[in-house]
Amino acid sequence: MDTTVDGPLDTEPDEPPDTAPDGPLDAPAERRVVELFAAVGAEVRLHAVALDDERREFGVGADEQVVLASVFKILLVLEFARQADAGQLDPRERVVVTAADQLGGWGTAGCADEVEMSLRDLAYFTMTVSDNAAADALLRRVGLGPVQMLAAELGLDRTRITGGPRQQLQTMLEDAGAADAAEFAARFPALDAERLHRFRALDPRCATSGTARDLTTLLRLIWQNRAGSPAACARVRELMCQQVFRQRLATGFPDEVLIAAKTGTLPGLHNEAGVVHWPDGGRYAVAVFARTAGPAWRRTAVDRAIGRAARLAVDVLRTRRDPLRDHRAELR
Repeated sequence: MDTTVDGPLDTEPDEPPDTAPDGPLDAPAERRVVELFAAVGAEVRLHAVALDDERREFGVGADEQVVLASVFKILLVLEFARQADAGQLDPRERVVVTAADQLGGWGTAGCADEVEMSLRDLAYFTMTVSDNAAADALLRRVGLGPVQMLAAELGLDRTRITGGPRQQLQTMLEDAGAADAAEFAARFPALDAERLHRFRALDPRCATSGTARDLTTLLRLIWQNRAGSPAACARVRELMCQQVFRQRLATGFPDEVLIAAKTGTLPGLHNEAGVVHWPDGGRYAVAVFARTAGPAWRRTAVDRAIGRAARLAVDVLRTRRDPLRDHRAELR
């Protein structure tokens, strides 16, 4: 049993047959999204918005508090990029990730020996493979306080950052009554849903949390160069485009559609937030947070539902174009 927060949980397993219903074409889109997740034993909170017109939005529980899990790393890497661009730190500064820092999983977190790399490479691993040890090292350098203040500065009023992956994992060990990761791995399969429900790491009142709308607001500001300098925002966009995990949002779209995103995974939590770039220039920020009753880390059917719901949401936004704008475009 892997006890990492995100990381290897964001793999792309073989896909079983997709059984979620499409629903009738005339059914309200919100109901269809809810039905998609109900069919795979999950609940969903979702928000999508057109980057060129924030009046075009679509949501299901968009303002309800959810656990962010590793999706919070978008904000962390943004703060790093802002500090680097402002000259507050040298992105080439070397950092040693020791054996004690390694939580298991992808990147430096799964290495057998200590690793030395630059801060900018820590940011790369944090975003592209959701490296938890890299994220903790980066958070120590930029500071928890500045990340929290950044959320407030950007108007993410419902977002609260309580700590990094190690802090989150430590609460899971304590709530499971385990002394270390090995004991947690032994205890975890026997935990029932009621016990798991009491885990602080899975409770938005205790853990790092926010709302789907807060996440799309953050993405919109990054894509519009309003979350920092143009260089800092561009760096975050570049890293999000390089995320290796493609089992959630990306499954809902054809290959020619570019997805820049960040996943987040905990027992029973399956999240992803990103920007969908359509070939015709349309860009849409989408955040999907799915929760299941059981403790499974991997739920392929839920991952597939995330992609289908994201596609449905984007399709709704693409049909809500400003008719005056479209008319002006036709005249040109």
